[in-house]
Amino acid sequence: MPLLDPYALHPITLPDGTIYRDTVHLARAVNHPRMEIGEFSYFTHSGSVEQTAEILAPYLGHGCREKLVIGKFAQIARGCYFITSSANHPMGGITTYPFRIFRPETFGYKDLPVRDTILGHDVWMGHGATVMPGVSIGHGAIVGAGSVVARDVPPYAIVGGNPARLIRMRFTDEQIADLLTLAWWDWPLDKIERALPHLESGDIAALSHV
Repeated sequence: MPLLDPYALHPITLPDGTIYRDTVHLARAVNHPRMEIGEFSYFTHSGSVEQTAEILAPYLGHGCREKLVIGKFAQIARGCYFITSSANHPMGGITTYPFRIFRPETFGYKDLPVRDTILGHDVWMGHGATVMPGVSIGHGAIVGAGSVVARDVPPYAIVGGNPARLIRMRFTDEQIADLLTLAWWDWPLDKIERALPHLESGDIAALSHV
């Protein structure tokens, strides 16, 4: 029996057979026109399944111009959320008060900058981390618990703090280049499961020969 079920809404089954319902496969829980979500990415929260998108990205309405893009195999802990571009207020004048949002005929600020927010493949976001508008987090990165990520994060970096800063890189530049070329997250599921011992041990050389 495979370890992963891409069709499961709740991917975790506890040792006693209980389905852990706080964790959801985002691709199964979310149907949102401004979100693109890869397979096997999960998010843990205490709301209903129907509230998942709203909890994850509370300012990303269906009519927003920006997108939230989440890669495959992302691991998003409880309390994390994305503040997307539509949360911005106008800052070019004297006041930042968003007067125009209170009437439907003037709603929105079309001149505000809009950038997509991107979470790469195999990114681990620790408990209570926040990602600010337009940030891109590279594949394989780790975001420490409670961090506020206001700048782009390179692949396989570990960042933490408020604002989040680089703590260290997980691998050498050469190893990172090899991992990005291998792109294991795009392999068929049976190949990924065969490669699991190498994925867990960090044996990049062996991974390249699976």
